[in-house]
Amino acid sequence: MVHGRATDDHFPTSGRGRKPGSPASCQGRHRESCRFEWSVGAGGDPAELVAAFLSGNGLPVRDMGRTANQFHPTGEGTPCGAALYVSASAGSVMAGGPPGAPSPVPGIPDVVAVVHRHAAPTEPSLSVMGACANGGGEWRLGPFSDSWSRAEHAAAVTAVRAAIARGDVYQVNVVGHASAPYTGDPGPALARVAGLPGARYGGVLSGAGWAIATASPETLVEVRGGRIITRPIKGTRPATARGRRELLASAKERAEHVMIVDLERNDLARLGVGPVRVDELFAVRRWCGLWQAESVVSAPIERPVGLAELLRALCPGGSVTGAPKRAALEVIARLEPVGRGVAMGALGWVGTDHVDLGLSIRTAAVDGERVHLWAGGGITIDSDPEAEVDEAAAKAAPMRAALAGRPMSPTARPGTA
Repeated sequence: MVHGRATDDHFPTSGRGRKPGSPASCQGRHRESCRFEWSVGAGGDPAELVAAFLSGNGLPVRDMGRTANQFHPTGEGTPCGAALYVSASAGSVMAGGPPGAPSPVPGIPDVVAVVHRHAAPTEPSLSVMGACANGGGEWRLGPFSDSWSRAEHAAAVTAVRAAIARGDVYQVNVVGHASAPYTGDPGPALARVAGLPGARYGGVLSGAGWAIATASPETLVEVRGGRIITRPIKGTRPATARGRRELLASAKERAEHVMIVDLERNDLARLGVGPVRVDELFAVRRWCGLWQAESVVSAPIERPVGLAELLRALCPGGSVTGAPKRAALEVIARLEPVGRGVAMGALGWVGTDHVDLGLSIRTAAVDGERVHLWAGGGITIDSDPEAEVDEAAAKAAPMRAALAGRPMSPTARPGTA
């Protein structure tokens, strides 16, 4: 665990590119000043520890409802905000669940907060991986190896359906992992991932010997203008006219989606901040070559609420766990052979007047030797195992294509890339 150490020498190339969720007005104007790191097994309450670190560095995270209308200086040396990352394991710990299987990228901490201060504008660099580049030179990506076979993935879907039939759970999200060797500097490849169409939280976060790139379209939690907002995504089809019709007409996808919306409503209600409402239900949005269904759930902040409470209530996100959340986490820990690592957690920005954390789906990680990806989907009693395996492949395909530097068909069907 690290509290507030300076990073100019220890992280020579971090802090130069776009950070997930960071405001456009600060691009090129913020510089890293210090960071906090925590890993599962280090002890303590990670939600409280990171909130204390951010508060101690001038960010108003103890009462999120009071920051919207306050004046925040923007001169050089003043706090701009902080990049915040929470792994799936840390999110489960915050929720009182099991940490799950070990991460395949153990060198990446489970919670990272990087405080930035305003500075003179400079051009961002794509080279975010000086401490991590494998051998230097031209970027080359080797073949991907999956952590489980199609048959093993399908068997996990079948096991979830059996758990649902027993009444253990109503829905569980099942996630698979794949990795590939690489040589060269992965910075430009990670930038391609972050730039995928529909990436609301596109950006890169890096440290000593590792980097995370996200193309996430999904909001885990946003605090802005006196409201707490979450935008769960659940339901996927190819981005064709037929695919859109199928998604809108699918009783299975709608039931799965509404179940997660109800879970998110419950998560917000447990905060006791004010009446929860569904602002939008089952709206169809596009991410790369896929249609996805998204809803908007929000509540006003009518009592003091801090960042630690938000993290405990909403991590890990309902759309990547299932319902009930705690029971789903137990099933996930039992079935998934490889930890979710950086994926299915949170990655975004804590500003001086807002919080905007994306759910780290569509997210890649690199260490000194390999690139890592995760993808999956929600399983209900009506799920078809083979179709679920294909859906996970469809979600991973644009990231694999971006990393390899090859074009991706805008309407690729599951399993075609």
